[in-house]
Amino acid sequence: MEYHTIRQAIVDYAKQMYEEKLVSATSGNISVRLPDRRDAFAITPGSESYRSMTAERIVIMTIDGELLSCPEGARPSSEWRLHAEMYRKKDNVSAVVHTHSPYATAFASLREEIPLVLAEMQPWLGGSVEVAPYAALGTMEVAQNSASTIGDKGACLMANHGVVAVAQTLDLAYVRACYVEDAAKIIHLARSIGTPYEIALR
Repeated sequence: MEYHTIRQAIVDYAKQMYEEKLVSATSGNISVRLPDRRDAFAITPGSESYRSMTAERIVIMTIDGELLSCPEGARPSSEWRLHAEMYRKKDNVSAVVHTHSPYATAFASLREEIPLVLAEMQPWLGGSVEVAPYAALGTMEVAQNSASTIGDKGACLMANHGVVAVAQTLDLAYVRACYVEDAAKIIHLARSIGTPYEIALR
């Protein structure tokens, strides 16, 4: 199978991610687990412009790093281990969206979790957005830290790095990444005029 529908969906969301300024330049990445191979996924190529990216440039690989389909001159995102670890550890996850959205990444650079201050955060994200410990970019350590921190929630921050959101579908993973940025922005604005109240769960 060539998985054209999956590849095109990744490209469409990657372009939307870029246009909505959840990433800049070639930062961030998106992947989708293959429906007929639970040990493999399709992922955006590394260091390529989202504006000119096409479905044919999407890389397909296994969670162990074997390249199943890699266009000439392409290579998988440098954060492929992050995606692989999410699929390895979380059977209910079939899509991963990693952004560098500015407000959320500001929290990540402070190594401060985004507290539960918006009602929407509980149903969409599972509550507050915690921060995974720092590790060097592209390493297994950063992948393991993120998979451990995110737990059963929909997203987490990566210290001094960005956001990773997961879900059973690409649509939902992307929505969750957007909600993380929205929450971070609203908290930033609220703090400029006062102290936002955290929601106490019963």
